Amino acid sequence: MAAKNQQETNKLKKRKLNAGAKVHPNASTSKKPKVTASKPPKTPQNKEFNKPFNPIKQKQNPFKPKFGNKDANEEQTVPKSKRERRLHAKELAEARKKKRKRHYDLEQELASLWEKMRQRNIAKEDRSKLISEALQKMKGKIPEIAGSHVSSRVLQILSVMFAASKKQLARFISALHGHVASLLRHMVGSVVIEHAYQLANATQKHELLVELYSTELQLFKDLVSIKESRLVDVISKLGLQKASVLRHMASVIQPILEKGIVDHSIIHRVLMEYFSIADKTSAADIIQQLSGPLLVRMIHTRDGSKIGILCVKHGSAKERKKIIKGMKGHIGKIAHDQCGSLVLLCIVSIVDDTKLITKVCCELCLEFDAMYLLWIFVMELLIKTLLITDCPSGFRKFQNGRRVLLQLLHPNCSRYLSPDDLASLNLFISSLSAKDETQVNSEIKSVKNEESNDEMADQGEAAVRADESTSPSEDLHLVEGGKKDPYLRRQELLVNSGLAESLIDICIENAGELLRSNFGREVLYEVARGGSDDILRPTLDDKLNTLHEAVASLAAESKSEESEEEHTLENFHSSRTIRKLVMDCPTFASTLWKKALKGKCEVWAQGHGCKVVSAFLESSDSKVRELAKKELQPLLDRGILKIPEAKKAAHQG
Repeated sequence: MAAKNQQETNKLKKRKLNAGAKVHPNASTSKKPKVTASKPPKTPQNKEFNKPFNPIKQKQNPFKPKFGNKDANEEQTVPKSKRERRLHAKELAEARKKKRKRHYDLEQELASLWEKMRQRNIAKEDRSKLISEALQKMKGKIPEIAGSHVSSRVLQILSVMFAASKKQLARFISALHGHVASLLRHMVGSVVIEHAYQLANATQKHELLVELYSTELQLFKDLVSIKESRLVDVISKLGLQKASVLRHMASVIQPILEKGIVDHSIIHRVLMEYFSIADKTSAADIIQQLSGPLLVRMIHTRDGSKIGILCVKHGSAKERKKIIKGMKGHIGKIAHDQCGSLVLLCIVSIVDDTKLITKVCCELCLEFDAMYLLWIFVMELLIKTLLITDCPSGFRKFQNGRRVLLQLLHPNCSRYLSPDDLASLNLFISSLSAKDETQVNSEIKSVKNEESNDEMADQGEAAVRADESTSPSEDLHLVEGGKKDPYLRRQELLVNSGLAESLIDICIENAGELLRSNFGREVLYEVARGGSDDILRPTLDDKLNTLHEAVASLAAESKSEESEEEHTLENFHSSRTIRKLVMDCPTFASTLWKKALKGKCEVWAQGHGCKVVSAFLESSDSKVRELAKKELQPLLDRGILKIPEAKKAAHQG
């Protein structure tokens, strides 16, 4: 038994010795297992090939130093145990925790200093000390602070740009080169780009814009210095490929629209330039994406309102419906905005579904019951604000509200719309301005189906439009407008909806205030003369005669020096409004003469009133001239009343 144990012990010792010994690969042993694969051929020319191939030793690490402590390098390659890895992770977690704690403490300290230094009643010296302390704490930690939601308010990135000198701002804008597109896709970064764009001059704005046009302009800074402002000119100047520019701009614009970052004017400018070169498909895709609530957030800028007009003009009936419904709850603000009101003007001038416009606008009026006047249509909101447009306490914005009413009463009048406004209303996308007959017929059918469905839902029966028999060739303007006759559309919005009747009632009740208002007088003038093309006649003749009587009654009041309020014929605004009515509306002129001026012309032959009196002689209507000639001729002969030289020839003739 002992001999057997001794034999097993010797075997174990031999195994240990064999395990630690180095065995040459070519050495033969009695207990070596046979290998089924063939042996590699011997190459006596190079003995190194006899050694086993070790890829780890053959491949050198370029980052590993060639010389150094061999033991240290070997220690780094030694794998760590689970316990060591756990301890190392714990140390890292503790370090991160301490760093977060330090950052949190710094945030709280800076926030505390900020709350103290921003107070108005603090002394200048104390504020200076607090600012110096805050700057000392922020030293070397600006990037970390700028990225923090709490402490970034102390740094005020946008305020730094605002306070920067022209040279500093130019350097900042130059540093943005190559990053504008990526920053515009970021919610916070886009605000910084927009702020820089607003502060920049024309050249700097151009620098920010052009790199959004093509990859070449984004990569090569020298190309940005070109002076051409329009994208079409940039493509022509640099010889860029239009298709390549279109693809690049689409890759820039698409993520921005998907994220809903559409409030900034720089994005509106880029979209306008995109429309200038876009083909039918590309332009139609953008219009489809914007049609809806997204468009409402864009029309507060000049370029944004142009985009809104283009979407209304070139959008399908379904897309126009989405745009109008997207304005639900915002029409009041849009109507009072200088740029946004232009989109409403376009809607009332183009969209054929007048019932949809009325329905959306009626719901808005329910939110303004506490205002001075009330009406079932959004236009009555605009009328209400006319009474306070001359108020100096910040209500000047309401002057834009009258423009939608005036567009219905007198479309595209240069007295009420500037040349820029008229140019915006006449914009179109060249690639979408001409469609083939098949597309037009398809859109006409879509319009009729949607209007029919709306009326069936409201009234429970199918409705047939009066102009359904219009031939396709007469409907080619559908691309940039509605298929209805403009006069019929105005009549439905003004007369058939009841808006005009209520509007006349409001003018009757508030004739004095509207006549003296710089903006309200224009609405009263258009209403009193019956609107362009006599749109309010003959349906509302009785109401208009009542309005003429109300204005004439104000003019017939006796002139009193004790009265604090100016007489209607002596007020600057009201006297000129009445003068225009005398010259343009014979019915009103006759009423005013009989009720207020007959036998009293000598009293009003001086001051602002003389303009009203002389208007009877300047009228183009012979009956009006004959009506007042007998009484006014002696005043002319005596030199009390004077008329312009240009009108004398007509008067004498």
